[in-house]
Amino acid sequence: MTGKVDEALGYEQARDELIEVVRRLEAGGTTLEESLALWERGEELAKVCRRRLEGARARLDAALAEGEPKDGDAGAE
Repeated sequence: MTGKVDEALGYEQARDELIEVVRRLEAGGTTLEESLALWERGEELAKVCRRRLEGARARLDAALAEGEPKDGDAGAE
C-alpha cells in the first residue's frame, strides 16, 4: 500500500496504522527485513499524517482569515 492508496487514507486511519507499526517495532521479534519494511511503512504513514495536518491547518488559517476585518474596515461605521 503506497502512493495514491496512501493518499486515500484519512488522518485517523493513517495514525492508527502508524501506531500499530510502532507497536510491532517496539515489540521486536521481527527479522531485519521485516523491521526495515515496517520502518519504511511507518515513514510513509507519518508523511500522510503530516500532509493531512498541514491541510487542516491551512483550512483553519483560511477560515480565520475570512473572519478578520480588512485594514480599512476596522472601526468604520
